[in-house]
Amino acid sequence: MHATFVVALFASAALSGLALPAAAQVPAGNSAPQPVPFVDTIPAARDTPYPGTILLDVDATDTERGIFRVKETIPVATSGKMALLYPKWLPGKHGPRGEIEKLAGLVVRANGRVLPWTRDPVDVFAFHIDVPSGAKTLDVEFQFISATRPDQGRVVMTPTMISLQPNAVSLYPAGYFTRQIPIRMTVKYPTGWTAAGAVPARASGATYAYQVTDYDTLVDSPVLAGKYGKTWPLSPRVDLNVFADDPKELAATPEQIDAHKRLVDQAVKTFGAQHYDKYEFLLSITDQLGGIGLEHHRSSENGVGPGYFIDWTNSVTRRNLLPHEFTHSWDGKFRRGADLWTPDFRTTMRDSLLWVYEGQTQFWGYVLQARSGLVSKQDTLDAYAATLAIYDAAKGRQWRPLVDTTNDPVISARAPKGWTSWQRSEDYYNEGLMVWMEVDAMLRRQSGGTKSIDDFARAFFGVRDGDWGVLTYDFDAVVRTLNGIRPYDWAGFLTKRLTETGQPAPVQGFVMNGYTLVYTPEPTSYFTKLEKARGTDVSYSLGMVVNKDGVVTASLWDSPAFRAAIDVGTQMSAVNGEAYSGDRLKAAIVAAQTTKEPIRLTVRNGDRFRDVAIDYHDGPRYPRLQKTGAGETGLDRLLAPR
Repeated sequence: MHATFVVALFASAALSGLALPAAAQVPAGNSAPQPVPFVDTIPAARDTPYPGTILLDVDATDTERGIFRVKETIPVATSGKMALLYPKWLPGKHGPRGEIEKLAGLVVRANGRVLPWTRDPVDVFAFHIDVPSGAKTLDVEFQFISATRPDQGRVVMTPTMISLQPNAVSLYPAGYFTRQIPIRMTVKYPTGWTAAGAVPARASGATYAYQVTDYDTLVDSPVLAGKYGKTWPLSPRVDLNVFADDPKELAATPEQIDAHKRLVDQAVKTFGAQHYDKYEFLLSITDQLGGIGLEHHRSSENGVGPGYFIDWTNSVTRRNLLPHEFTHSWDGKFRRGADLWTPDFRTTMRDSLLWVYEGQTQFWGYVLQARSGLVSKQDTLDAYAATLAIYDAAKGRQWRPLVDTTNDPVISARAPKGWTSWQRSEDYYNEGLMVWMEVDAMLRRQSGGTKSIDDFARAFFGVRDGDWGVLTYDFDAVVRTLNGIRPYDWAGFLTKRLTETGQPAPVQGFVMNGYTLVYTPEPTSYFTKLEKARGTDVSYSLGMVVNKDGVVTASLWDSPAFRAAIDVGTQMSAVNGEAYSGDRLKAAIVAAQTTKEPIRLTVRNGDRFRDVAIDYHDGPRYPRLQKTGAGETGLDRLLAPR
C-alpha cells in the first residue's frame, strides 16, 4: 500500500470519528503455530590448513550408462560432529547450480564400519556425520548419475567423450577455505582414451594420477577426455586440446591453427600479462556431449557442434566462444568482483559486478576475434549488428535496469522464458558490451584519440604477471582505474547506464565510434549463418523466430506477432493458405509490401487451431552496421591487430 494513501486513511478516520482497526487477531479456535528456529550446525569456512590430503578415485569407464563411480578417502583429525559438503555455488555458473540430485548410493565408513549420515534439513548439499573415536579417515563411496538425455541436464558422458567436472564427483569437509584443502585425484578412463586438463597428471594406460593440488584449484580444473583427440601448442604456455565424436572433425588446417595462435598473441598484447602457468583450451566437437562455454583460470570448457574445422566458413558464428572464454582468465578469474568471490562452494555468491565480469569479457571476445582474424572484421561488425538489434527491438529496458539482470542466474537459473524481450535475461553480457563500447568511445573523444579502453585493459587486468590467484575489485576500483586514464564523472556515467529504465538501447558507443545500426531488406552473410542454427528469424519485421519444425522459439513483446497472440511454442501450420515453410513466410512479408491485405497465418497451440491476420506491410528488415563518415573510425582502430 502506498504510504501517502495510508496517511490519508488514518487522517480521514480521525476526522470522521471512525474507530481504526485493531492489530490483526487470529479468530478464536484457529490454530496459530510459531516457526521452528533453525540453528546452523555447519561450521563456517576458516582460512586454516586442513589436516591431511584427500584421496579422490573416480571410475569413469561406464560410458554406456553415464555413471561415475567415486571413492574418496578423507583424513580426520578428531572425532565428533563433521559435515561433508557437495559443491553448490559454482564459479562461472553465477548461481547455486551444483547437481546434488545426481549424487546417489552414498555410503560413509570409518574403521571398517558404516556410519549413518543425515542430510541437513535446510542446506540439502550438506551431510552430517558423527566421526567415531579412533578414526583416522572416512572412506566415502557414491555415484554421480549423469544425464543420459538433455531434459535431465547437460550430458557429460558418451561412448566417445567425457566432460569431467571435479565438483560433480567429490565431497569436501566443511569448516575450511577450499584453497586450504589438499586433494589428489586419480581417474580411470576407458581403455585407449586420452585426457587433457589444467592439473598435471601421470598416465598409466587410461588411468591418470593427478598432482596434489588444493580443492579450489581442482574444482576449477575440469578434464576433457575421449576416444579421438588431438593437441596443438598455440604458444609455449597455451595448448588447444580438441576431442571429437568423429576423428575426421580433427582435420584442422595450418591456417586455422595459426588463427588460434594469433588469438593467444593478441590477448597477451592486449592485456599485457598472463595469469596462468599453463593454459589449456578444452574443445569438444560433438552433437552428443552437451554444449558448454565455461571459464576457468588455467583452462576453459568449450563445446561446439560438428564442422568447427571442416566447415570453417559456416562455423563462423561459433568462433566467438574461445576468445570469450580465454578472456575470462583475466576478467572473472584473476580480477573478480569482491562480492562474487567466496571462500568455499557453500557461501552465497553475489553477482552485482557481472556487467564487468561478463560484460567486458563479451566486449573483448569480439575485439579479440577480429584482431586475431579468427573471425573477419566484417563478420564481427555483422555480429555486433545482430546483437544491437536485439536491444533496439526489446521492450524490457522500459521497466528492468541492466544491473538487475545480474540477478538472473539465481532468479531463473538459465531456464527458458516465454517473453525474454520483456522479462529480460542475462543482459549484462551484451548490454554490458554496449556500455563498454561507449566507455571506449568516450575515452577516445576526451583524449583526442590518445587513450582508449586498451589502456583500461592494461591497467586493470595487466598487473602482477604470472599471478593466478584472485585479485578482487569493487565499483570504486573500476571508477578509479578509469579516472587514472582520463578524469571524468565515470561513477555517474556507469551508475546511470546500470540503473536507467525507459531509455533506448545504449548504442551511442557505436555511433561515437563511427558506425550506426540500420535495417535493410537483405540479411548479412553472418545473419544468414545464424539462421541455419536458430531457424527463420523475422524478429525485426513480424517479431518472431520460427525453427525448422515450424515452432515459434521467440516472440517479441509488443510486436506484430505478439499482437496476434503468437507465443513461444505456437506451431505454424500455413501461410496465406499454403503449408508453412520459412521461405513462404519470408515471401509473404515481401509480397505484403505491395498490397493492403494482411499476412494470413494458420497457427496451432496444443489441439487448438486459429487463423490470424497480421497487418504488416513494411517488408523484410535485417540489421547491419553502416559506417558514418570517411576515414578510420574508433571502431576500426579498436578491431585492428596489435
